[in-house]
Amino acid sequence: MYLSINQLVIVVYSILVHGYQKGNGKMYLLPMIQLKLIVLDGQLKQKYSTKVEFDLELPEFRTKRGVIRKCNDVVVAPVLMWVKALDLALDKLRASGCDLSLVAGICGCAQQHGSVYWKNNASDLLSNLDPGRFLHADLATAFSLMESPVWMDSSTSLYCRKLEDSFGNSEKLAQTTGSRAYERFTASQIAKVYDTKPGIYQITERISLISSFLASIFIGGYASIDHSDGSGMNLLDIKNRKWCGEALEAVAPGLKEKLGEVVENLTVLGQIAPYFVQRYGFNPECKVVSFTGDNPASLAGMNLGAGEVAISLGTSDTVFLSLEEGTGGLLGHVLCNPVDSSLFMGLICFKNGSLTRERIKNLCVGESWDKFNQILETTDVGNYGYIGLYYDLTEITPHIQGEYRFDPDGNLISKFPAPEMDVRACIESQAIRLRLYSERLGYSSGHSSSILITGGASSNTAILQIISNVFNAPVYTLDLPDSACLGAGYMAAYALRQSDERIPFYDYINQISGRKRCLLCTPDETACVHAIGIKVP
Repeated sequence: MYLSINQLVIVVYSILVHGYQKGNGKMYLLPMIQLKLIVLDGQLKQKYSTKVEFDLELPEFRTKRGVIRKCNDVVVAPVLMWVKALDLALDKLRASGCDLSLVAGICGCAQQHGSVYWKNNASDLLSNLDPGRFLHADLATAFSLMESPVWMDSSTSLYCRKLEDSFGNSEKLAQTTGSRAYERFTASQIAKVYDTKPGIYQITERISLISSFLASIFIGGYASIDHSDGSGMNLLDIKNRKWCGEALEAVAPGLKEKLGEVVENLTVLGQIAPYFVQRYGFNPECKVVSFTGDNPASLAGMNLGAGEVAISLGTSDTVFLSLEEGTGGLLGHVLCNPVDSSLFMGLICFKNGSLTRERIKNLCVGESWDKFNQILETTDVGNYGYIGLYYDLTEITPHIQGEYRFDPDGNLISKFPAPEMDVRACIESQAIRLRLYSERLGYSSGHSSSILITGGASSNTAILQIISNVFNAPVYTLDLPDSACLGAGYMAAYALRQSDERIPFYDYINQISGRKRCLLCTPDETACVHAIGIKVP
């Protein structure tokens, strides 16, 4: 027996939507941040949806695209803005006609790495919320740090180096925590708070991730950080799924107590706080499932099986995959799998995605994607041995910017014999990049391998055919807007399933949702890449 059709699951999603703006010949990262609620029915279909856009609806916080940029690469977000957005979103949801008494469970996800600092005795405020007042009024004095560092902050390079040095080198840190030290990761952000604001750190009772901060509000007490989101902090031993003592000591004293215990994903944290029952009419039996990060939730939303890789072809290109081994390295990230505690997940993101493809299209054929695709379909596989690498923005991995063209002998050249050769060179090099780094994370091609494509370029079969050839695997697409949001909903439904049967998450979601994947292309055996031996910088 599963969730009945008249039971609902509500999802809280503090979302960051990437975009780029062109100006003065350059491209800039423009995050649009919003808080979103969706409600899924017993068949995991969306019934209601509402959102609050921070800049437009909460102008008093004076954010630009949801954040405040300060000097020296500091980027923060007001904590009370998130709380007030939750107030507004819940009011909107109730006004839309959603019967909140039918909600069986709540789960959520949020942008990773950001941290929230609760003041001493804030737990008393959480456990005594007044249903006659807004959340942001009751929690106005709950935080020791009113502006939370978020993932865009890059002001902590000094603390990254100190953390890596405490392990001996960056590789040892990555092997333990899943990633080398990154400026946006929570460990270096906490180390900076302790070093530069020791008074703030001293009066902090609990440090939450944004995901567990949101869950804390719903349960009326401190919610534990889950394994998946916790593995994006540089603080969790991903193999043992416990806080890493060596990392904690390197960051700040007394940190383990301030973080609390970590919990497995899909853990039912408890029942919803009385505040929400009395103010909004939630059922007092409504369960709150541990919240997680947006990337782990996306993996859950795409419901990847063994041997499958998900590739999001958007402004940035991102690879997700489920892994059996949790060996972190210097490239990409290895996190705890959000839906199977025996597995891990790999993640790697590339800044140069759709806008780079579009620039090459405009340079070579103008505005026509049809002409661009025709070149891809009629030129020789391998581009006669010519290779092109295109990094319009400084890439994350590898850390490089610029254009690089090579002739068949490996010599660096300024241009190709024919301008249209840039078309195939761009797409082939991007596809090879995706496979190369997927393999370094742990992917291996086999008979059961398949590729799931999402994002803006998922309808371009000419591009997808090259990806299919390079991965030597069939390519499927899935109409899946808001994969992270849906993933959190799927996690809630699975955690609350009314059955003792130990059905795997993958099978359960397929059985209940009835989602179908569409096969777009299969590899051309005459053009397949069976192994990659080239060196890509």
